[in-house]
Parts: sequence; C-alpha cells; structure tokens
Amino acid sequence: MITKWKIDPTHSEVQFKVKHLMITTITGYFTKFDLAVETEDNDFGKAKEINFTADVNSVSTDNEQRDGHLKSPDFFDAAQHSTITFKGNKFEQTGDHFKLHGDLTIKGTTKPITLNVEFGGVIVDPYQQTKAGFSVSGKISRKEFGLTWDAVTETGGVVVGDEIKLNCEIQLIKAA
Repeated sequence: MITKWKIDPTHSEVQFKVKHLMITTITGYFTKFDLAVETEDNDFGKAKEINFTADVNSVSTDNEQRDGHLKSPDFFDAAQHSTITFKGNKFEQTGDHFKLHGDLTIKGTTKPITLNVEFGGVIVDPYQQTKAGFSVSGKISRKEFGLTWDAVTETGGVVVGDEIKLNCEIQLIKAA
C-alpha cells in the first residue's frame, strides 16, 4: 500500500554552510521549503517518490545585504530561478543509515548527487499524527551549479569557498 508523507515545516530545517575568506564558516537557511515522499507502507527503504523544493527568495544568512547578493544573478538569480529542486531516485540502506541518490537542480543546472541520510524512526505524536524523522547531510560544489561568482582578496585568498555543506533535519507527517 502506498503511504504519502508531507513535511512538517515547524520541526524541520534546511541549512547550508560555506567558507568565507577560508577562515570562517557562514551558515544559511531556506525558510520556505516543501517535501513530499511516497513509501510502501512505512518502509522508507522502498520510497517510491521523493520531491523537495526550496524557495530561493527565502534564503537567510541573518544578513540582509548578503541575502540580497545571494538572490542576485551572481549566485541563485532568484528572479529567473525561484526554486531549488531535488528528486530522489534511489535509496541504499545499511541498518538505519541510507544513501539517497537523486538529481539536484540549482539555477537551471541539474546534477546527480548523493546524500547521507540517518533515519531517526517513526513515532505517533501526542496529536495522534504519525511522524518520521531524518538527518540529511551532503556536500556539493557550488560552481558545478553555475554559482560561479568569486572575488579574491589583495593577498590572493578566495572570498567564498566552492564546497557547500548541506545539513537538513526533516520531520515528515503521514497523510491521513
């Protein structure tokens, strides 16, 4: 039997980290996102469909000027590419750990990526909703997705690192 799951945005977060000047790490979030998953019963190892979207205009690094730059054509180009999408297509399971393979699209460029997924379990909450929890992590090259803006310091250092670390805490609600 097919089971449908939707994101619980109140108990989920989508975060990224990138090096700045190669000496500190800046953290950002997408505050508006959606995830829909279809499984066979409650078996996430047999997921049939995994579709994630993030609203680029919801990017937040707690710095208005930087957020505006991230939305500009130098980075995400939110006016032309308002969403980031991920479509999962294969799970590999080892115990409670998964590798999730799928296609990530940023700024009109689609590339296959692999994410590490730790399954937290399934539980019924005090409101009688069945919930499932996951920690998702991975790394991508921003330049592979057309986010190529760069500047160099006067000593030749890089202003923004290429490697982006992805960290997500995901709580799903089983559809009634």
